[in-house]
Parts: sequence; structure tokens; C-alpha cells
Amino acid sequence: MGSAPTWFVVLPDREIHSDVMRQLRQRAVQVVSHPSGRPWLVGAWSPDELTFAAAGEVRLAVAGMCLLTTEELAIRARRVHSLAAVESALGKAHGSFHVIASVGGHTYVRGTLSGERRVYLTAVEGGVICADRARTLAWLTSAELDTAQLAVRLTGFTAPHPLAGGALWRGIRRVIPGEALHLDPGGQWRTARWWQAPEGELPLSEAAPALRQALREAVALRVRPGEVLGADLSGGMDSTSLCFLAAEAGARLVTATLRWTAPGNEDHAYAQHAAEHLPGAEHLVFPSAELPAHFTGLDDRRDPGDEPSAALRDRAQQHHLAEAMRARGAVRRLSGHGGDHVVQPPDAYVHGLLRRSPLVGLRHAAGLRARRRWQLAAGARMLLDGHAYGTWLARTTGQLRAAPARRVVRAPQGWGLQPQLPPWASDQAVDLVGELLRAAARNVEPLAVERGRHAWIHQAQEAGRIAGHLAYGTAAEGLPVHSPFCDDAVINACLATLPHEAATPWSYKPLLAAAMHGLVPTRVLHRTTKDHCGVEWQHGLRLHRRELAAWAEESRLVASGVANPELLRRALLSPGLLRGGSAELESTLGAEAWLRDLEAHPAPVHLCHPGAPQPDPDRAAPIRSLPPEHDNSLKGAPS
Repeated sequence: MGSAPTWFVVLPDREIHSDVMRQLRQRAVQVVSHPSGRPWLVGAWSPDELTFAAAGEVRLAVAGMCLLTTEELAIRARRVHSLAAVESALGKAHGSFHVIASVGGHTYVRGTLSGERRVYLTAVEGGVICADRARTLAWLTSAELDTAQLAVRLTGFTAPHPLAGGALWRGIRRVIPGEALHLDPGGQWRTARWWQAPEGELPLSEAAPALRQALREAVALRVRPGEVLGADLSGGMDSTSLCFLAAEAGARLVTATLRWTAPGNEDHAYAQHAAEHLPGAEHLVFPSAELPAHFTGLDDRRDPGDEPSAALRDRAQQHHLAEAMRARGAVRRLSGHGGDHVVQPPDAYVHGLLRRSPLVGLRHAAGLRARRRWQLAAGARMLLDGHAYGTWLARTTGQLRAAPARRVVRAPQGWGLQPQLPPWASDQAVDLVGELLRAAARNVEPLAVERGRHAWIHQAQEAGRIAGHLAYGTAAEGLPVHSPFCDDAVINACLATLPHEAATPWSYKPLLAAAMHGLVPTRVLHRTTKDHCGVEWQHGLRLHRRELAAWAEESRLVASGVANPELLRRALLSPGLLRGGSAELESTLGAEAWLRDLEAHPAPVHLCHPGAPQPDPDRAAPIRSLPPEHDNSLKGAPS
């Protein structure tokens, strides 16, 4: 149906242990060399997934969705005379891509600021190597699972920076999004910031056109003349905006709308209204009763990604939609994922606003309190709090497994969501996550000085991380999902906006509404409601109680020591009694499924191209501890 995903390993310009090189050469389809002749870039990719150029002693590559052609990249490569010039030479190239360079024996690698495309590193005999996939390095080094990072996955979307998205294997580290990895020919390594957030001072009147242009370019990059493009059309502002931009770019659209059964849901009505303004698009509507139930396929094992995914619930439904789009000729699919995360800041923006403009800040605080039903005392504490990020992280360790009654207290967030483990997390899990939080509190700086901006960047990077899951899981099925809202240029356009104009208590997504004015139907831009699939969620759990019961009896999370067997069994057999919400259960199910997938597929499928020897999971590459780096951005941080 699909093809194996792209993968690559980047090597320093020095001799690497022969066992590692032998294993890589057995798996690789392509090898590109440093100017010295030593291997630089090893892996498997198609011509449209990686663009490479050479100019004298410079090698430059972009991997992923990028505007630059081979000829354009070659012109830019001629401007590079040191690693410091790589980013300036790339200019304003937009898309979602890795950047890899070799200059005078020095190697440079970075992913996206969103975290959709990531970089991982590990040390083997001979030096530090890095890759776009943690599983590649884990297989090469026979690395063991990191139980602490597995415990972090039980916190779901509440995991704070820098715990969110760490590598799940010991000896493997991820490069924090927004930082680049430098490998020296002498074997040393360091990280350095390549991205700085924009100032966030543009009024809505200037920011909206910039966002429209960024989204227009992001969508147009994914449109090919004569090709059919699948697109989600949920009826919400995000996916609808992408559909109209794709139509503007000349796409032949096949749109998909899910119709949930909860009384009062309006998605289908808004989607139908939008479809009527998309001439030439084929609009598919899928009543939920005609789709596979939620949690269908729990026991279907597949090749896992680098970490658990929260997409387990509707995996079978999304596969059904994708097959319908593919049957009509679609070659890729647009998703509105990320719109909720990037186009408006979290409520913590009011903390900084109150200090810059007290009267405006008080007005916004009052509006947010009324809209969110904050408790007065809790709201006042958040607004007056002046503690540093490290202090906040340290304080969260005492509330990792709060009583359910405490979770429903309506309180605003400061630096971010309170990290929360579910009731069935083991004492060991609480201790492990607490240790990581305390270590981070001592060493890690926030993503921005102002807490609202920090929370906004973290929110955008979490969206990018999930977009990476979507892309990986769908590429092998033949209809890769693209999330243009998670492109770096789009995120930059959003972050350049005055936060209190990008989000207000009195309107919904004002920045996106202004950006899409005149293109998307006004009725959609003025929508303030949001549908849910709670009926289908409960039905799916009831329907699959037998599988859940079997999981409870032989839980891999329990065997790993991060879940309490009795409390987990109670949650899986009686999910209707949960008081903490659905997200914590879905994070747990995602982690359980991931462990089972890893058990069924110990060798990554992407390393098994036709004709290559099958990877032997029992063969370990020589691994050693990471040498010291010349940058403190990762010191003390979780891997």
C-alpha cells in the first residue's frame, strides 16, 4: 500500500567503528560523502524527500517538504563558508524540513522549531552520530528502554518542557526543537540555538496578512498540478481555511467530514456550508455509525514510531477515511491539526499583559475569569505570581498524582499545565517523573522569559510533535498527512502577533479569522462552538471491553513498573467511572499499545528495505557514554 518512511543517519567527518558502519551500509539505500570522502549522510529516501547540493568543500541537504529545488540549493550552498552561515544562506525557505550541512569537516544538523521533524544523537566508538529517528539509533546500539521517560508518557499533554518528547531509550538524547547539533571532526559536540522567537509586537492588522501569506505558501507547497488532494473538512475554522487555500492553489479536492451523533453537534452543517462554496470539490460525509467504532483494532500490531501516539482511539476510522480518499485518487492529505495550538496563545498571556498594560490586562483578566469560570483566589494567585520557571517546575512535583476532586478546580495556568499522572500510575512512576522535574528545575531555562510566551511556544511544539506522529503513521499507509499549521513559517507568523490581539476573551481565534477574511465563508469564521465525539468514545470502550480486560491482565506498563495493576485494571474495566477525563486514559492506552507494538516489531521496518538483510535485534553496536559537549543547553535536561 505505502512505502517505508524516509530515514537517515548523519555521521561526523571521522572514522566510526566498523561494526556500526557495516550495519548502516547493509540497511542504507543511499550514501552521501563528506568532502573528505568519509560517509556523511546514510539512509533511504526518494528524490522528492531529500534535496542535496555540493559547492566546493560544502555539502548541504534539506530533507522533507521544502520549496528549494536542487539548483536553488546549490546557489545557496555557495554562500556557505562556515556552519554559522548555514541558516542565513537558507534565507526564508519555507516548509517542514531537516537541514544537514558539512563544512570543512564540521557537521550541522537541525530539525524544525515545531518539533515535527526531530534530531536524536548517541555516542558509539569513534564519535557521536545522529539521526531523524530515535529507533534507528536504539537498534544500532541495542539501547534499553528508559523507564523514567516511559513514565513521563503517562502525563500525556500535561508534560512540561523539557520533559515532553524526550527519547525513550537510554543513551539516546534528543536535540531540543529550535537548537542545532554541531559535530566536530575531533569528536566533540555541542548544541546552539538556530531559531529565535519573533518579538510578538505586530498588531492584528499587520499580523493577519502575514499569517495568510505563510499559510498560503505552506498549502501551495503541497499542491501539485493535476494531482488530487485529500483534505479534512471538519466544519471548524482550521481545516476549512486549508481547504479554501488548497482550492485557491488549484488542487482537485476530495474533502472528508465526520458526523458525530451527540445532540447539538454542528460540524456537518458548517462543513456543508463550506463545501457549497468549494466548486469542483468532492465532499464526502461519514456518519460515525457507518465507521469502525472507536478503539477498533486494539490488538492489531504495527511498526511503532519513536514514541506512543494519542491517535489510537480513531486509528481505524481515519484509515477508513484515507482509503476513501485514495480510491478517488488522492496522493496526500491536509489536516487542520495544530490550528488550535499555534494561532492563539494560552490564557497565560494575560500575566505579561497585566505588567505591560495594566488597564488592558485587568480587562482581559476579568473577561477570561468570566469565560473560564476561574475561581477568584486562583486567578489572583496566577496574576500576581512572580516565581521563575525552575521554581514552578520544582513545585509541580508535589502534585503529580493529585486527588480527582482537586483536578476539577477551575484555575488558570501559569507557566503551563500542571504535570499530572493518572491515579493508576505506580509509586515508582511518581518518583521517576519527580526526579526528572527536579533535575530540569535546576538546569533548564524556559522557552521565553515571559510565561505566556513560553506556554505558547511549548503549545506549538507539542502540536508539531503530534504532527510528526501523524506523518509517520500515515506515510506507510500510502496517504501521508500534512499539517501546514505546524510549518515553522506559520508558527513564526503567529508568534509575531501581539498576544492579546491573537486571543481575546470575546472572540474565537481572531488572528485566523482576520487572516482568512474574504476567502473563507463568514459564517465559518464567526463560529464559536466546537463538537465532540463523547458518545462514540464511550461506545467504543464498551464494545472493546474484552480486549481492554486482556490488556489489564497482561499489561506491559505494569511489567515495566510504571502502572499499578489493580488501579489500572479498574480504570480499563470501568472507564465510565473515571473522574479525570478521557485524555489520561488515552495516553495510557497509547503507551500500552506502543510497548506491545515494540515487542511485536523489535526491528524498525524502515531499516528493512527489499533485498537488505533483516536487522538482528541481538547484535549490539559498541556504545559508550556521550562525551562532554561545549554547550550547556542539554546539561541536566532529561534526554
